[in-house]
Amino acid sequence: MNRIAEFAKNLGKDSGKESDNGAKDSGAKGAGVKDVDLETNSAKGTPEPSSPRTLPTEPDHSAAAGLQTLLDGKAAPYRKAVRETLEEKDLKLDLDGGIDAVRDRMYEHIKFLVESGESRHSFSKENGGSGNALAAVSGIETIGAVNPSLTIKSGVQWGLWGGAVDNLGSERHRHYIEKIQNAELLGCYAMTERGHGSNVQELETTATYDPDTHEFIINSPTDSARKVYIGNAGRDGRMAAVFAQLYTPGEEESHGVHCLIVPIRDEDGNPLDGVEIGDHGRKGGLLGVDNGTLLFNNVRVPRENLLNRFGDVEEDGTYVSPIDSRNRRFFTMLGTLIRGRITVGGAGLAATRTASDIAIRYANRRRQFEGGEKGVEKRLIDYRQHRRRLLIPLARTYALTLLQNRILERYDDMLNKQASGQWSVTDPTEEQLFASREMESLAAAVKAASTEHANKTLQEMREACGGAGYMSENLLTTLRADADIYSTFEGDNTVLIQMVGKHLLTAFGRDMQDLSPWDMVKYGVETAADTVRRRTGIRSGVQSVIDLVSNRDEDSLFDAGYQVKLIEDREQAVLRSLVRRIAPARKADRAEAAEIVDKTQDHLIAVSWAHVDSLLMRTMVEAELELPEGSAARQVFEQVRSLFFFDLLIKHAGWYQEHNMLPSGRVKAARAAINDLVDSLGPWSQVLSEAFATPKSAWNVPMLNDGGVDGGDNKA
Repeated sequence: MNRIAEFAKNLGKDSGKESDNGAKDSGAKGAGVKDVDLETNSAKGTPEPSSPRTLPTEPDHSAAAGLQTLLDGKAAPYRKAVRETLEEKDLKLDLDGGIDAVRDRMYEHIKFLVESGESRHSFSKENGGSGNALAAVSGIETIGAVNPSLTIKSGVQWGLWGGAVDNLGSERHRHYIEKIQNAELLGCYAMTERGHGSNVQELETTATYDPDTHEFIINSPTDSARKVYIGNAGRDGRMAAVFAQLYTPGEEESHGVHCLIVPIRDEDGNPLDGVEIGDHGRKGGLLGVDNGTLLFNNVRVPRENLLNRFGDVEEDGTYVSPIDSRNRRFFTMLGTLIRGRITVGGAGLAATRTASDIAIRYANRRRQFEGGEKGVEKRLIDYRQHRRRLLIPLARTYALTLLQNRILERYDDMLNKQASGQWSVTDPTEEQLFASREMESLAAAVKAASTEHANKTLQEMREACGGAGYMSENLLTTLRADADIYSTFEGDNTVLIQMVGKHLLTAFGRDMQDLSPWDMVKYGVETAADTVRRRTGIRSGVQSVIDLVSNRDEDSLFDAGYQVKLIEDREQAVLRSLVRRIAPARKADRAEAAEIVDKTQDHLIAVSWAHVDSLLMRTMVEAELELPEGSAARQVFEQVRSLFFFDLLIKHAGWYQEHNMLPSGRVKAARAAINDLVDSLGPWSQVLSEAFATPKSAWNVPMLNDGGVDGGDNKA
């Protein structure tokens, strides 16, 4: 009996009819839940444990330092240095004047970052940089707390354009690096085309080698091959890292997508012959970034302009590569996107933290409507619904920030191993290949989750500040507008989150070319049983986390180990049910298999989000252990962790009840627990936002400095 058949046989022992989202009308109770007395909302004979003790109504602001240390993680010294630069140079986004004035200021800000040494971190030691990805990514994302345009402008210059030359080039391209690093040579990352965005493998731009002149001819064969939304292309870029299908003489098929350096403007900023440049002008946000379009009409560049680390063309036109597999070569070349996705996710979180800080400070001083004391109006934070709208998203912001740190640290470790020769990029072992694919999945997960949360939370924070929040001078609308694009660039979130699910289905054991509907069925189903058993851990496995934090009160919804188990059980159940749904496609032809997979697309996305929830819950619990036991920071974080968990539980309450994993009484108890937690955390709300260490220039806005709102203390 093969693995999938054995797996299906074991699953068949559950009773009940399966629905499209993998639910069962009846079946296993799961998660160790016992028979429940609906009147007491507890397991029979055992009262439902109460929530962690209510925090003191007088907050201890010293706890913010401990929480900040946790949130800053190993990148703390780099974040501190960037915050100091932001304050010293006053790099908060200024939208005064026309779009050219905003762009001019952004270029000046880029030069300040060069002076601070920030740009060095994005480049390898071989090319004169520090080779410190932890510093590079955390630094650029921290800038997003006050100036998202500067985050993207610097990310394009050093992370994408510079990263392409640094990571895909060789010794012959080293002479570009110093000028790129010092912002003397601004450039673009010309990948996305009008006709092909996420589907990079099918880009239409061509790079055809001419052996007679030893040149590549760069051409856009159709208007759909026009490069669009390219940062630095609209005005400032002088060169572009152009991704194109590579053709050599005598070969009808391309060697796949490769990257070449293509000059696009002369020293005076005029387009070069054969290069058509457009400026997208004013966008919905990120006004400091000059996005533009590029079209190439048989532009010739020297053979040496091919970034040749993973694929080269000899003078006679012979193609050579240290990586045999075309698909593996392609995804190895796209390694720069991992850093970009992690950075964008972090930048979205930075903007979210700033908005939350502003909204919480405002809620602690803005008064309206008379309360219990006659003639005295209540502060916004004194209203439970307002506490809910601020603190529930804040708990998720904490979780995502911590997960972002874990993934960034892991990415930095991977690059360090590659730089030291412990890890081969061109000929990785199976274990290294597994880890690389896993890293891609984690980067996709944190980018999608963080930017989705950013857009929802930024809107909520804007509304929580009423009319004041709608004034541009108070920064919230600017942050909201700038973060809007984060959900679709560096990978559309809907596409990225499916990548997470496909990675789970294939058990991380296949090259990325096997992610077509047909191959996903052919190989993914066969290895899904192993996937269920082999979890994606950030630090430790699920059982290890449970063992570390469980207080042996296995039925308590406040027990950290039980919380992890409930979230983990849902992930496994949704994954198993997806496997059952796509299993029939194994015996279908290619067209039928594709149709079956298409019909389960929503289920695949549900698996991905369930996996993200599992990663976040584990990360929260593991992070809590880093705080000193009994400290004020530990006590307040414990309640933030539980608030995050109960919010997840209520979002999926229908699923848990449908699977008989939680009875309605316990769901009601969970709803009540959320109110208890936001009430307890309310007086500590500003402590929680102070831990974000938002640069003062960000919350030094008119609505927080107007003594007329209540005359209260806007404590730092």
